[in-house]
Amino acid sequence: MYVIVHNVCPPNLDPLMTQPISIVVPVYEGVTQLDFTGPHQFLSRTPDLHVRVASLGGRPITVDNLTFSHLDDLAAIDSCDVLLVPGGGGCIAAIENELFMQETARLGATARYLTSVCSGSLILGAAGFLTGRRAACHWAWRELLPIFGAIVDEGRIVRDGNYLSGGGVTAGIDFVLALIAELRGQHVAEMVQLGLEYAPQPPFNSGRPETAAAEVLEALNVRTGPDRAERRARLEAWAAAQHA
Repeated sequence: MYVIVHNVCPPNLDPLMTQPISIVVPVYEGVTQLDFTGPHQFLSRTPDLHVRVASLGGRPITVDNLTFSHLDDLAAIDSCDVLLVPGGGGCIAAIENELFMQETARLGATARYLTSVCSGSLILGAAGFLTGRRAACHWAWRELLPIFGAIVDEGRIVRDGNYLSGGGVTAGIDFVLALIAELRGQHVAEMVQLGLEYAPQPPFNSGRPETAAAEVLEALNVRTGPDRAERRARLEAWAAAQHA
């Protein structure tokens, strides 16, 4: 059993770090690729950032018929300034993977900033970092945050101390602009935004439960209902086992 880290106090948080910044993105089977490829695209256009996407053993990860290879070995990374945890349907299996959680907790304890996209906040919660802290999550998953002592926040970008989280999937792009502004300043963040022409104008207003048509929300809830019950049961069982 790995050691759960509670209430880690980050070392000397600087509002704007001037040295090269190391960012680690731990990935796993079943991760939602846009949760990390969206932020990665923006981070890769930002100067003086060293972004490493890592998996256990550096093994390739295949999601959505895309294979991500030549990944760093999570266990071989000593520390990072920013830990950025993406979400996805595989996050529960990742939480149940003792080695993955050991490495995530270890790196999180070294990080100046703990960050997540979508249900990646559940992984940070399971690692013990979110007790009593506000966190964002995908709308269909955020009801699970209290299992780990986190406070649900429905915001698209949520800041609580050194923890910065984004809501579901596409919120990762909004989130990463806030992160870049935190690390390199708003001017740099706006330059990256302009360079990538990030000016979303979706053709439908169905991106949130409160704006989607009732029949659209109902259809999605019917389709995903059984999965939602199963993942709650699995997380509650995992949490109970950790405190047994």
